[in-house]
Amino acid sequence: MTLSLLCVFPFYWMIVGMTNSSADITMGKLTFGNKLAENVTNAFNYSNLWRAFGNSLLLAVIVTGIGLLICSIAGYAFVVFPSRGKEILFLALIASMMVPFAAKIIPMFRMFSKMGLLNNYLAIILPAIGSPFLIFFFKQNAYSFPKDTLEAARMDGLNEYQIFFKIFMPMMKSTYAAAGIFMFMASWNNYMWPLIALQSDTKFTLPLVVANLASGFTPDYGMTMVGIVLSTLPTIIVFFTLQKSFVEGMTGSVK
Repeated sequence: MTLSLLCVFPFYWMIVGMTNSSADITMGKLTFGNKLAENVTNAFNYSNLWRAFGNSLLLAVIVTGIGLLICSIAGYAFVVFPSRGKEILFLALIASMMVPFAAKIIPMFRMFSKMGLLNNYLAIILPAIGSPFLIFFFKQNAYSFPKDTLEAARMDGLNEYQIFFKIFMPMMKSTYAAAGIFMFMASWNNYMWPLIALQSDTKFTLPLVVANLASGFTPDYGMTMVGIVLSTLPTIIVFFTLQKSFVEGMTGSVK
C-alpha cells in the first residue's frame, strides 16, 4: 500500500500544483487551490500548447503506425525466413542498442543536415520507425506463432504477404498493442533529438514547449504544471485503454 501511494503521489502533486500559485508550489502546498483558471489561461496565452499538442500527436501516430509495420515485418522475417546472413544482421541490430544516443547525435545531425531534412518532421520520424528493441520484441513473439497455421495457409495458396496481413497480424494483436504502447510513449516523450533537429517554434513538440514554460528567469510553476498534465494525459489514456492487451503481449500470448 505504501509503495502504491509513493507511485501515485507525483501524479497527485502534479494535479494539485496546477491549481496553486507558483509561490504555493515552491512552499510545498499539498492541497488544492483556486488558481486553476488563471494557470490554464496563462499557459495557453504564453505558448501555443494546442499546436504543440497537435504536432506531438501527429508525430506519435505516424511513428507508431509505420514503426509497428516495419518492426513487425522485420521480426516476422527473422523467424519465418531464417538464414545465416540474417542472424548476423540481427546481432548487429542488437549491438546497436548498446550505443548510447549521445554518441549518435553528431552523426545524425550531419547526415540529416546534408539531406536537407533539419527542421523537418522526417528527421524525427525516420530514426524512430526502425527500433531495434521492437524488432527483437516482435522476433521473440513470432516464435509463438503456430507453424501449423503457417504451413496450412501456404497449402491453401496464400502468399507471404497475405499470410502476414491476414493471419499473423490478427493473431498477434496483443503483441502489437504492447509494442504500440512502447512506441507511442517513446515518440510522445521524445525530447533530445527534436530539440536539436527542430528549429521553428511552429514545429515544436509538446515536451519542448513545456520545457520552455519552465525555462524562464522566474518560472511560473503553476503554468508549467498545466503543460505537464496536458502532456501526460495521452500516454495515460493509451496505456489504460490497451492495458489488458499490453499484459498479454508482454507474456507472448497469441489469440
